[in-house]
Amino acid sequence: MMTGKRLIISALVLALVQVGFLSWIIAGRAAILRKGKEVLLKIEPVDPRDLLRGDYIILGYAISRIPVKMIANIPADKFSSDDTPIVVRLKKGADGYWTPTTAWFGKAPTPAAADEADISGHVAEGWDLRSEGMTIAPDYGIERFYLPEGEGTAIQNDMRVRPFGIRLALADDGTAQIKALVDGDKTLFEEPLY
Repeated sequence: MMTGKRLIISALVLALVQVGFLSWIIAGRAAILRKGKEVLLKIEPVDPRDLLRGDYIILGYAISRIPVKMIANIPADKFSSDDTPIVVRLKKGADGYWTPTTAWFGKAPTPAAADEADISGHVAEGWDLRSEGMTIAPDYGIERFYLPEGEGTAIQNDMRVRPFGIRLALADDGTAQIKALVDGDKTLFEEPLY
C-alpha cells in the first residue's frame, strides 16, 4: 500500500516539475516580448508552407549574411569558423530598419550605445574566414514565422512587390523574439505574450 502512495506522490512531483519548467520557458519568452529593446528588420520570404504545421514564411534579413570583414575579433591564424556564438551590433537607419554595423565571435567587448542594439546568434563550424568577400550565415532563432491557414502565399506574393518587416524584442543578452510581422506601418500579425 505504501508503494502506491509513493508512486502517486512521485508522479505528482514529476508533473509539477514539468509544469514549472514549461512555465519558466513561457515566462522568459514573455519577459523578452514585454521588456526587450524593439528593433525592426526588413525581410524577404523564402518558403510559404509546412505540410504538418500550416502556413509560414522563412525569413531572410540583412543580418542573415554577415560579411567576414565585419567580424572584429577573428584571430590572424583562424581560417574557418568554430561552432560558436556570435553577437551582431545593429544600428537604426533613416528608413526605420536596423542594419548590422559590426560583429564579434563570443561576446561584444562593450555594451551597445543607446541608439544601438546587440542580437545574439550562432555560427556553425566550417565557414571560410579568409577568402575575399566571404560571408557567414548566423542562426538567430527568428528565421521562421507561422501565419494563419491560407495567409502564407498571399503575403509571400506581396513581399515581392513592397517591403515587409519583422519587429523584434531583444533581451539584454541579445536573445531575440519575434513580436510582429509588419507591412509598412501596418501590423499584420502580432505574437501573443503567452
